Amino acid sequence: MSEGLFTALVGLIALERLAELVVSNRHAAWSLARGGVEYGRRHYPVMVVLHTGLLVGAVAEVWIRRPEFVPALGWPMLALVLAAQGLRWWCIATLGRQWNTRVIAVPGLPRVDRGPYRVLRHPNYVAVVVEGVALPLVHSAWITAAVFTAANAVLLAVRVSVENTALTALADDRAT
Repeated sequence: MSEGLFTALVGLIALERLAELVVSNRHAAWSLARGGVEYGRRHYPVMVVLHTGLLVGAVAEVWIRRPEFVPALGWPMLALVLAAQGLRWWCIATLGRQWNTRVIAVPGLPRVDRGPYRVLRHPNYVAVVVEGVALPLVHSAWITAAVFTAANAVLLAVRVSVENTALTALADDRAT
């Protein structure tokens, strides 16, 4: 895979992310209009910068370092990138209007326990972790993969804690 094709791939992922944001903004407005409470606003800008950095960093590393495309690594990583997109959109479809890129808890809504949520508590983050490693490694951008993965681990610790707090608050509301 050439640098140009890799850049096109990352561009497609960027377009997918923009589509997510359109859906997310619509769903966030729906949630807030129904009394939703947002949790963890402070970490959200960090998340946006980190995820943008993954895309920019992967392309920059490939064009600056010019690593070889290694088919034995690149093709399986591409398959993982595609699988991560599939899992992400499965999460979005399963959560419906409750899905957005922020943490907004809407009182009175039941906890979703179908689709990938039957098996995992936070399946969307599995998709994020897989994509964060796999996308740069499609074209051997291992520095971006390592830096994103380390920074994302810290961010996800915060994010999962925030989501668990929101889910606990909803459960407490349902119990009373």
